[in-house]
Amino acid sequence: MSDVASWIRHGVEMRRPLLVKDSLSQSKKIVIVGGGLSGMCNAFRIAQKSPDVEVILIEKSERLGGVISTWSENDWVCDLAVNATRAHPAFWRLVDDLNLSKQFQPSRQRAKSRWVLLGEKRHRLSPLTLFKIGPLRMLKAIRKARKGGASVAQLLPHQQIADALTLGIVNTTSGHVDADFLMPSMTRFGQSPPIKSSSLKKRIKASYPLFTPKNGAVASFEGGMYSLIESLQNQLESMGNVKIQMGKTLESPQAVASHFGVSLDSILWTAPVLEPDRKLTKLSVFAVGYHNEDVAHIDYGYGTLIPDASIPISGILHESDLHHSQRAPEGHRLFRIMAPHTRWDGDESEIQKSIERLLSDKKPVLFRNLGVQTIPSYPPGYMQGLSERFTDCSYVGWGVSGVSITHVVDEAERVAELF
Repeated sequence: MSDVASWIRHGVEMRRPLLVKDSLSQSKKIVIVGGGLSGMCNAFRIAQKSPDVEVILIEKSERLGGVISTWSENDWVCDLAVNATRAHPAFWRLVDDLNLSKQFQPSRQRAKSRWVLLGEKRHRLSPLTLFKIGPLRMLKAIRKARKGGASVAQLLPHQQIADALTLGIVNTTSGHVDADFLMPSMTRFGQSPPIKSSSLKKRIKASYPLFTPKNGAVASFEGGMYSLIESLQNQLESMGNVKIQMGKTLESPQAVASHFGVSLDSILWTAPVLEPDRKLTKLSVFAVGYHNEDVAHIDYGYGTLIPDASIPISGILHESDLHHSQRAPEGHRLFRIMAPHTRWDGDESEIQKSIERLLSDKKPVLFRNLGVQTIPSYPPGYMQGLSERFTDCSYVGWGVSGVSITHVVDEAERVAELF
């Protein structure tokens, strides 16, 4: 595949390193560690491309899907982690290949607004947000960040806006997040496209199957994101060259190689990777529902980011506003609340006080603690020397070189193209 063709197919994901050994594609038996979306997509794409290769997918828990999970109760439906996907042709291709097009819909246009809470006032995020930073100040920061190893705080020199952004993606403040990891296009990390950006965008836009997404839109599944996991699992179970083993705990590539009688070259590690100095952060997720009239003053939109560390909530997502499929009973609205454990001490009354201030002084008809998400850290300088740190086998997934759902779906295509 030519450089131009690769960039049209994969877009800015080409900037991210692919930590896969050349010898992986020579293996006739591959063990994929981790049954989250990355492991499932890699198993599917490799088995699809090479039906003569035996693919073994192992997962330590008794369910597939990793962090992706959808909670439902009566007519309430809420995703615990990712709830939608931004536009990327690789994700659209996966939906098409799994025959999920009827369940896959773009977000509501009226819900595209995003806000950040600065002080007591919500500010709509837009290109004009740059003026809060200052265009010249922003340009100077970008030039410095392109030298490598900068934090997002150094790239976006407005602490509250930068913190709001990183808290919403990786659950930590901007001074602790690698700019090359989160915004490789802005920092010009990795490869650069072989054609002009404007031309590349047009050619990528023309490559979408199903439907062409509008600028800034996201898309989601009827019934929640776990619909994708269920479909992938059904597909994998129907493939003759794929075996799935759940409840399988093997803590290292060496243990996997010994157990399955393969070399390290035949292992694809997609499970979270814990380097000795790498920290994990935790985030509690709540579903909160109201009668429409009790939150009529809340604008329809995507959600609000909250950088103020004195508030135990870092973000509010307008779940029932965003999706075309039903997420709340008729006459109600559903909101998802994120509470980082660095801010919240576990007292649910503090969350209730915050939503009374931020959403409505009326009592919600639904208040559920849905559970805890664990998120790896990506400190400044993380992307530099990444390929030298992960050397014993092949490594992919959201815990390695990219955190988004589109990253892991596209990365699986890039891996399969090696076969």
